[in-house]
Formats: sequence, C-alpha cells, structure tokens
Amino acid sequence: MSIVAGEGRGMRRIVLGGTAAWLALFTLAPFLIVLAISLVEARFGVPPYTPLFEWGEGLWPAFNGTIANYLTLASDPLYLEAFASSLRIAATAALITLIVAYPMAYAIARARPSARSGLLMLIILPFWTSFLIRVYAWMELLNANGLINVLLIKLGVITQPLALLNTEFAVHLGIVYSYLPFMVLPIYAVLERMDWTLLEAAEDLGAGPFRAFWRVTLPLSLPGIVAGWLLVFIPALGEFIIPDLLGGPGTLMLGRVLWTEFFSNHDWPLASALAVSLLTIVLMAAAFLYRLLQRGEAAS
Repeated sequence: MSIVAGEGRGMRRIVLGGTAAWLALFTLAPFLIVLAISLVEARFGVPPYTPLFEWGEGLWPAFNGTIANYLTLASDPLYLEAFASSLRIAATAALITLIVAYPMAYAIARARPSARSGLLMLIILPFWTSFLIRVYAWMELLNANGLINVLLIKLGVITQPLALLNTEFAVHLGIVYSYLPFMVLPIYAVLERMDWTLLEAAEDLGAGPFRAFWRVTLPLSLPGIVAGWLLVFIPALGEFIIPDLLGGPGTLMLGRVLWTEFFSNHDWPLASALAVSLLTIVLMAAAFLYRLLQRGEAAS
C-alpha cells in the first residue's frame, strides 16, 4: 500500500514539476524579457534598445534601467486614450456578448439531452474556419456594397448605404461574433450541472419565474459568467485584427498601438512597457472578478 502511495506521490511531483517548468519557460521567462526591455531606452542598432546591465571595470555590472517609458505612457494623451478606448470597447463588447450568450447557454442546458450535442456543435462550428477569413467575411458584409446594405435598400428600409464598416459598431460586432463561444461554453458548463429542482422549490415557496431566476439560477451561474467574461474581455483588450480590419484608422486600441510601436516606430522599450501595462490591467481585472466571485459565494 505504501509503495502504491509513494508511486502516486512521485507521479504527482513529476506532473506538477513538468507543469511548473513549462510555465517558467514559456510564460515567466518571456515576461521577464519583455519587462527588462521596457526598462531601457530605444536606439538604432541590433537589438534596437540599450542593454539593461552593462559590464564596466568594476566587479558588478552597471544598471541602466529607467522608468521613462512608463512615465511616457502615463503622460502622453495618445496612450491614455488608447488605454481608455480599449477598456471601454472590451468591457462593452464583453457585456453584449454576455447578454447574447446567456440565453443561448440557458436554452442549451434546458434542452433535451439528445439535442445538446447538436446545439453545442453549432456554437463551436465557426472555429472550424480561420479567424482571419471570418473577419474578412464581415468586411464584405458591412461595406457600402455589401449584402447588408444591398438587402436593406431592396427592402426599402434605407435609401443610401449605411456607414457600417470602419466604425466602433463593426468592432463590437466582430468581437461579439468571434468570442461568443468563449462566453456560451463556460456558462453552459455551470448551468448543465445545476440542480433544477431548486427552481421547483423556489416556486413552491412562492417565487415567480423571474424571481427564481434572479435568486437561484443567476447566483449559481456566476462562476461561468466570470470565466466567460475573462475569456472575452482579456483577448478583446489586446485585439489587433478586428480593430484593424473592421474599425479602420479612427479606432484606437492597444493592439494597434503595440503593432505600430514595434514594427513602424521600432521603439521596442516603449512597446514592451505598453505590453507590461496591458498585462497588469488584465491581472487586476481578473483579481477583481475573482474576489467578487468569492464574496458572492461567501454571501450565498
């Protein structure tokens, strides 16, 4: 018995050790490299930034770090506007996605078991097509001569094509469409395991359908809502392809600013500082929602 337990502990250590090594190599190490680049200055050359440590005549290397890049981000209106615009668009898109996804997840969870697999397949089906192709398809649908404007004109709803492409509306539409499964699946996973007899008990105690949903179903589905919100909000915050193709030059988001600083301005330190700041915002949002979820579970 002790031999089996020892083998189990040994296997557990191997799995945990391999996971920790993977995270250290492919998550922590790249982040530390980006963090180090964010603390130096840009220059012409290869690499296009000054070294963080420079060996001189002394025993210890000289530290050339600076927080000038972070001060630039905090003082330049362009970057402040990019932060504010990205947070606003990501938050509103995640909220719209939640409003659309929750009824879908609820309907799938309450459907017959034989029909759930087919409904889930319809949710996952868009992932079988390239993300870039799907965004290009929306460009064709939203442009002035696209299917939406042509159909509305033929139906007599409008007389002139609507300006749908190169707007924030198109960006929100693209994000909601692209990340909808990431909101539906976590909520469905929670609702599918819920004990539906609790709703019957609430109705027996005098609660109507809406009150039973508000007091029973919604609180129990909060873990799925938080998980789905993070799965939509985090990638939408740093999204590049959707704002670039559907939003046009007037839509300012962090993903586009990062691309410009890296590949057009060749200012790697400033771009790295922007990436570190973006990661900090994501971690703060995740921590806030996690604490909110913990308080909700404690209160319930």
